[in-house]
Amino acid sequence: MRRSLRLPAFAKINLCLDIIGRRPDGYHELRTIFQAISLHDTLELLLEPRQGIRLEVSDPALPAGPDNLVSRSIAAIASEIGYSGGVRGRLEKRIPVARGLGGGSSDAAAALIGMLRLTRKKLPLARLVEIAAGLGADVPFFLFGGRALAVSRGDEIYPLPDAPRRTILVVSPRDLGVSTPEAYRWVSDELTKRDKPPTIWKFCALCWSRWGTVSNDFEGPVFRRHPRLGEIRDALLRRGAAEAALAGSGSAVFGVFQNPAQARRAARDFSEDSVFVTETISRERYGRALGWRAAG
Repeated sequence: MRRSLRLPAFAKINLCLDIIGRRPDGYHELRTIFQAISLHDTLELLLEPRQGIRLEVSDPALPAGPDNLVSRSIAAIASEIGYSGGVRGRLEKRIPVARGLGGGSSDAAAALIGMLRLTRKKLPLARLVEIAAGLGADVPFFLFGGRALAVSRGDEIYPLPDAPRRTILVVSPRDLGVSTPEAYRWVSDELTKRDKPPTIWKFCALCWSRWGTVSNDFEGPVFRRHPRLGEIRDALLRRGAAEAALAGSGSAVFGVFQNPAQARRAARDFSEDSVFVTETISRERYGRALGWRAAG
């Protein structure tokens, strides 16, 4: 008997993002606050007798073969739980690619959750997080959603209390992308000039206890090389955003607004870009949407 399901794969923003330094393994040590937002891709999965993974992707620019994160996630979890049947998937992309919104990582996490639901298998949460981290540093966050502190490479996740819902306007320049490896190289040149980073408790106190403080260490080097992104952030602030910042390493920029009507009015001024009026999502709402509760 064939079983199928349809899952949202939500985007994220980084409310605060501090880059502490380069680690011995070559990655960077991070402190960041992830926040899930309602913008999402849609992943459909179908179990079938014929072996193999067959994936369709709505965006022709993305690979649909074994290099796609969804395919890699399905293969990883199938091997872990001993599933030997086939999987057919369709990924409808809406989150802009390579804009710092975590779309690929979220798709991967949705595939992990979807396979566990379809096969009715269970894994210890620690093992599932380990598999997720092996697929990408952001993937573990998308097993939980809501708001969370991430440290280490961004793969060590500590859920935080949800804040009141806020409207988020995401502006994604259509023809301007930022390479994440390049962004890390740019910011690495400035790490030696930084003051000693705050303790984790102070970082959390500044970033998650209230709205009104957003920051991103990528902004300085990225904005110098792509001035228009800084202009978008400033334009969001002029149009009523309480706060605005680069999303991840970019190139999307987000603004925090009091209500959807205010955000929609601001969105009209970015006609050359892709714009999305979204809202923050609590951990409970996130879990309900995916039919999933992350429990050990």
